[in-house]
Amino acid sequence: MNLRDWVASGWLVEHQTSPQEISDLLGVADRDLGDCRAPGLSPDWRLAIAYNAALQLATAALAAAGYRAEREAHHYWVIQSLAHTLGADAKTVDALDGFRKKRNIGGYERAGAISDKEAEEAIALARRLRGEVHAWLRANHPRLAPR
Repeated sequence: MNLRDWVASGWLVEHQTSPQEISDLLGVADRDLGDCRAPGLSPDWRLAIAYNAALQLATAALAAAGYRAEREAHHYWVIQSLAHTLGADAKTVDALDGFRKKRNIGGYERAGAISDKEAEEAIALARRLRGEVHAWLRANHPRLAPR
């Protein structure tokens, strides 16, 4: 399946983005990448903040490709779209989806469910994704790429 098939299935809708929208999404990601390093945060919150940074980066790539996710299972489809936008491998997509699930546990169900190691892995993934999204934008959508 490709992203057009996802539109036909109702998981995505076509979307006309702008340089401002992409800049705003990247700005949120950069803020979160800084904030997840604030002293005194629990691993649960560090992972949640890093996850949000990664989600905003994936959302920016999806928007640049001309789509946005529908509300139902929004995060899931944004994450899965990385395989079609950036050409992310299954390991990356699966890791980010795993952090989505862990964030839900740590944020809604049980405090202390996230280890320091898991939080650091989420931060590293978000930082790597930042570089990949910026490079992909420059190569594929230069008018939307950050200056």
